[in-house]
Amino acid sequence: MPGAPFPVTVGRARWRCFICKNKSVAFIVLYKKKCEETRGDRMRVKSKSAVLHMLLGSPNYISGQELANRLGVSRQTVGKCVQQLREEGYKIEATQRLGYKFLGDNNLVTAEVLTPRLHCPLEPIYYATVDSTNTEAKRLLNAGYRGNFLVVADEQTAGRGRQGKQFYSPRGTGIYMTVVVHHGRRLQDAVSVTTAAGVAVCRAIEELTDKHPQIKWVNDVYIDDKKICGILTEAVVGMESGLAEAMIIGIGANMQTEEFPPDVENAASLDADVSRADMIAAIADHLWEILDDGYESYIDYYRSHSMLLGKAITFIRDGVTTPATAIGIDEIGGLVVRLEDGSVITLRSGEITVRPRCTKKS
Repeated sequence: MPGAPFPVTVGRARWRCFICKNKSVAFIVLYKKKCEETRGDRMRVKSKSAVLHMLLGSPNYISGQELANRLGVSRQTVGKCVQQLREEGYKIEATQRLGYKFLGDNNLVTAEVLTPRLHCPLEPIYYATVDSTNTEAKRLLNAGYRGNFLVVADEQTAGRGRQGKQFYSPRGTGIYMTVVVHHGRRLQDAVSVTTAAGVAVCRAIEELTDKHPQIKWVNDVYIDDKKICGILTEAVVGMESGLAEAMIIGIGANMQTEEFPPDVENAASLDADVSRADMIAAIADHLWEILDDGYESYIDYYRSHSMLLGKAITFIRDGVTTPATAIGIDEIGGLVVRLEDGSVITLRSGEITVRPRCTKKS
């Protein structure tokens, strides 16, 4: 193309500007430059992930030249990748004549850290900060994201719980995760998904710590009568099928949160020597296994870990507060209660409070 400062390939197309040739050339040059920048960004991200993967897989030092040779990049690129990984929080030691060695992930929950820990087919998607992992999961679904995936964040600025409550989600001290699965369940079965999530959390805690969790129907996990985890289950429902095409299972757990706002009552942290990444992976794996196996695989476990059975409670349903006694859990996770008139009903939703024991005066 005449007048271009360097050759520009346009295939068979004939570019002609009736006003100014240079403008047409400038457009093509800018377009080419933009494509090159985009390819460069993708290559840098790919190289960084590859460097991290190789360091994670080696207990020994790996020289910068070996990394460069195996990845097909320059040593300068390797150095930049290592610097970026350090800035993100990865502990990487550099020693002359030896190279680089991975020392630890600093309790990170990035996709690169989670992927080798997960044994279920969930794709981890990481955010440093997000308003709500459930809300972000919905955005991904609305944008056409398909498959089963796991949204994880270091911090939530508008974490959500049931009944419109907020979930306090400070940076780096808790687990903020949402599992999205496409199981085609009936909407009325959503309570069973919530109970399954509660069981998954308890099993993960028992597997990785010496703690003894209990479940407060339907969606809270307690340790020593203090809430450490909440679960919020939502669904994307097909208009024609009436089925929950996607279940959105949000799980928030306090791991090392030391201080809570005044409006957060009866909360505590797990406070155990276990990484957030290990706990997230264990919860996701147990949840996937439970959902795949069905109700029978976990309902007895749920009953044995209930902190309500045999206790006097009140439940709020449709704005009405009713006293009752919790007497059982049915086959799909509903709470069976006996009312004061002796009648028995099963709750599928509602807010539950344990009534304090009455003490007799002497």
